[in-house]
Amino acid sequence: MNISKFEQRTLHALARGGCIQVEKNDEGKIVEVACITREGWILSDCTLAIFRRLRRRRLIASRDGSPYRITREGLHAVRAQLDNR
Repeated sequence: MNISKFEQRTLHALARGGCIQVEKNDEGKIVEVACITREGWILSDCTLAIFRRLRRRRLIASRDGSPYRITREGLHAVRAQLDNR
């Protein structure tokens, strides 16, 4: 599966325990997303367009109104990446 560099970064942050929190308008449409790593940092590479691509490909999902997390398909799609801490 072709996944861009920004999508890979977002999936990698989610695979390590992060989540994506969404903000909706009055009509229930998603207007803003924030990818939060497990350390509490906000990933700036995760934009609304990246979020929509990942959701359309079913690489992320939300269960029972909780924040979006990576799915099994997303775990298989993400490539191994060194931890640059």
